[in-house]
Amino acid sequence: MLANSPVYAVLPCTDLDGARKFYSQTLGLKEVELPTAEEAGQAALYECGSGTNLLVYVRPTPTKADHTAAGWMVEDLDSVADELISRGVKFEVYDMPGVEFDERGVATMGNLKSAWFTDPEGNILAINQMP
Repeated sequence: MLANSPVYAVLPCTDLDGARKFYSQTLGLKEVELPTAEEAGQAALYECGSGTNLLVYVRPTPTKADHTAAGWMVEDLDSVADELISRGVKFEVYDMPGVEFDERGVATMGNLKSAWFTDPEGNILAINQMP
């Protein structure tokens, strides 16, 4: 039923201007117009690859998940990681048995590479590369 439908992630924030700066300037996402004017001051919508989207919305009290809230599949994780680092992103290193992290914070798990980082609100984000 949903196998061929694009998925989107929804993340909370308390500072929409700060979130806009991070997602547009740091991550390089393109903000698109929301359907209604009322939503414009309360949320920001970003286009991602293959018809997927990321919605960031204002919530008066912050929520903090202890898991990955959104992730991107990339073709060349090393170059994306280096670009994000050059834009001020710091990758998280977790204590995960059997997972090796390099000096940048990029994890290797067999053929999978991943790197986790947080947005200004503390939402955990990831980039991933699979063979």
